[in-house]
Amino acid sequence: MKFSVIGATAALTIATAATAVHAGETSVTGYVEPEVQIFTQSASGNEQRRWNTSAAAEVTFESFWDNSNQWIVVKPFARWDLRDGNRSHVDMREAKYARVVDNWEFRIGMDKVFWGVTEAVHLVDIVNQTDLVESIDGEEKLGQPMAMVSSAWEIGTFTGYLLPYFRERTFPSLSGRPAFDIPVDETQTKYESGAKQRHLDFALRYNNTFDIWDVGASYFRGTNRNPIMVPGLDSGGRLVLIPYYVQTDRISTDIQATSGAWLYKFEGFWQDQLDEQNLQATGGIEYTLYGIFDTPSDVGLVAEYVWDDRGANSQNPFANDLFLALRWTPNDEASTAVLAGTTVDLDTQGFGFSVEAERRFGEDYFVSLEARFFGNVPRSDPIFSYSDDDFIQLRIARYF
Repeated sequence: MKFSVIGATAALTIATAATAVHAGETSVTGYVEPEVQIFTQSASGNEQRRWNTSAAAEVTFESFWDNSNQWIVVKPFARWDLRDGNRSHVDMREAKYARVVDNWEFRIGMDKVFWGVTEAVHLVDIVNQTDLVESIDGEEKLGQPMAMVSSAWEIGTFTGYLLPYFRERTFPSLSGRPAFDIPVDETQTKYESGAKQRHLDFALRYNNTFDIWDVGASYFRGTNRNPIMVPGLDSGGRLVLIPYYVQTDRISTDIQATSGAWLYKFEGFWQDQLDEQNLQATGGIEYTLYGIFDTPSDVGLVAEYVWDDRGANSQNPFANDLFLALRWTPNDEASTAVLAGTTVDLDTQGFGFSVEAERRFGEDYFVSLEARFFGNVPRSDPIFSYSDDDFIQLRIARYF
């Protein structure tokens, strides 16, 4: 019963897709991607190991008709993991029907929505739930059941979302890495709302471009996707963390200005939950050096700052942090790209360092390398659990 809403939504979309196959342009694409992870430090848990392997696959079915004014997208994803049973999972990333009528667009089904402009932390991105077993940086998201209507006018684009079903965050099992030192007991998950996962959330968004400025403003009311981790005991009396999902009202904005080689970025929100209000914000600059050393290569320099008016707190690891990064893009046929960055806690001087590199080989293969390291992280920091989970990860995707 847990995924009845998701299953019904996906089934309806697939049935509509089957009807549409003969009506227009249809394509099926996807990839299969084996992965190897190597952890450079000894594990903190008896069930954890120094290496792991897994394999993922994703298929995208698309069908367009009515002069591309109507379309269907179905995108299932699956991963099998050697050690972590929680990481072995299946998700419907997208299963949606969309239609455009004049300056109106309608969508219904499972979909993914992204809000935000900054590199290090996406504070305003709240519609989709984080798929934490896929990546600890919060970039990977679960599909969200929704109905969306959007209308574009000269004064901007207005969009409304109805979100009828909440999806819980995924967490690693006892054998998973990287993971919290104290395991998460999802069987005891709690909600502030008596409707639990069936609470009807909604969001409104406005966005427009004014000269060099891209501006977005949003309002969200519903279940916060980021759970509060409450200490508790499992059935065996062992210490665990229990996810607690609270109701929130959030007003947010994201702004980006482009001026020549400069990008100026800002995200922030005001939030009211559990009878308390707080502000969070992040912003920074990015400067691109084009054609360095008379080559096609570009180098981007990124600097961002993240702030939380509550100061250091257990709910947010980024309360007074500086992010510095270098992005190298050689602009070659292989789509090579490298991003190296570090995040420094200005209160504790704890830091995290990451490198992400990717390159295409031939027409069908895409290789990505990711490395993450942590240093000088105090026990009071929410990311302390990751401080002994430095890792290097290699993925080789075969596209079809």
